Amino acid sequence: MGCRLNAYESEAMRSHAEAAGLGDAVIVNTCAVTAEAVRQATQAVRRLRRENPDARIIVTGCAAQTEPGRFAGMPEVDAVIGNAEKMRAETFAALSIADSPRVIVDDIMSVRETASAMIDGFGSRARAYMQVQNGCDHRCTFCIIPFGRGPSRSVPAGEVVAQARRLVEAGHPEIVLTGVDLTAYGLDLPGSMRLGGLVRYILHHVPDLQRLRLSSIDQVEADPDLLTAIAGEPRLMPHLHLSLQSGDDMILKRMKRRHARADAVRFCAEVRRLRPDAVFGADLIAGFPTETEEMFINSLRLVDDCGLTYLHAFPYSRRAGTPADRMPQVTSPAIKERAARLREKGRAALAAYLDAQVGRETELLMERRGLGRTPGFAEVETDGGAAESGELVHVRVTGSDGSRLHGEPLAPKCAP
Repeated sequence: MGCRLNAYESEAMRSHAEAAGLGDAVIVNTCAVTAEAVRQATQAVRRLRRENPDARIIVTGCAAQTEPGRFAGMPEVDAVIGNAEKMRAETFAALSIADSPRVIVDDIMSVRETASAMIDGFGSRARAYMQVQNGCDHRCTFCIIPFGRGPSRSVPAGEVVAQARRLVEAGHPEIVLTGVDLTAYGLDLPGSMRLGGLVRYILHHVPDLQRLRLSSIDQVEADPDLLTAIAGEPRLMPHLHLSLQSGDDMILKRMKRRHARADAVRFCAEVRRLRPDAVFGADLIAGFPTETEEMFINSLRLVDDCGLTYLHAFPYSRRAGTPADRMPQVTSPAIKERAARLREKGRAALAAYLDAQVGRETELLMERRGLGRTPGFAEVETDGGAAESGELVHVRVTGSDGSRLHGEPLAPKCAP
């Protein structure tokens, strides 16, 4: 459940569990980003027990880390393991023993290393996700995730390159770098390498990698090497998803974010200057405590001012134990109404961007037959040709339905 990082880690857990003889267990990898996510996790556990009365149910992930007692108290649950423990083979070996502990959750704040889970890939035949960072040292007032993930920690660059080579050799033409606070990469490692240096290091040492993407980044942490890579590395895809959260300076301060509105606008303009084909997505929260209608309008306007295309609009969710939970709250109807307006703004922005692509030629990475993605991450349906997942093809964009492009293949087809 939850983020791509959780899904990536689930593949590593699958291998550990099977090696320990737990192939018949059901593992629920939970999310804690909102109260609704935790509620959905408990519902999923109850449903899974009804569907699998004889299976062993193991609960892990961020909700299990932050609220182990909640899941340990559920009669449907056989074991609860923490976020650090779930990545260790010895945890699953211990669970295979008859008298294994029911709860294995240690202090996540004491964890100082992130092991590089060497999996064959996650995502699809076309695209693999690779964890290079975990945890977060920041304390945004609305966020519980640092207490589920622990301090920021990075995978050494040599291990990252070794896994990237393995993924390319396994047939993945595109790799996506993931992390909880990706732009904090390297701050805990010796030397001066940051995310931009890692990107350039990967592209230099893995010349057969055809596409490299970044998951969500905090633009205020973008280092000079990252901007250099954006400008000069065509294999680094021009789609950046930004952690913006709000477009109002007062709300940003109350969120304890480290950027102002003008910083976000300036960053997008600079990236577009360096890479004119850059496309931006962003996370924005509607209805943060104390948000007025005028403050919300500033978030709506940020979509145009930054030129955002892919919008992830979230209604604010109270999380017990966070500073924001103690602030004056916006009413639930107002939160829902503002989130709906943000989503509508996002739909309009995406439709306008897609309309502007009609008539252009572009390269697709096919995710399955008949469907691929552009460098800017737009989905394109193409009826012609027989390209399979993982192949790169050139197309001319012939139309848009407002959420997806349509295109026709151009000959000759690129080799995968």
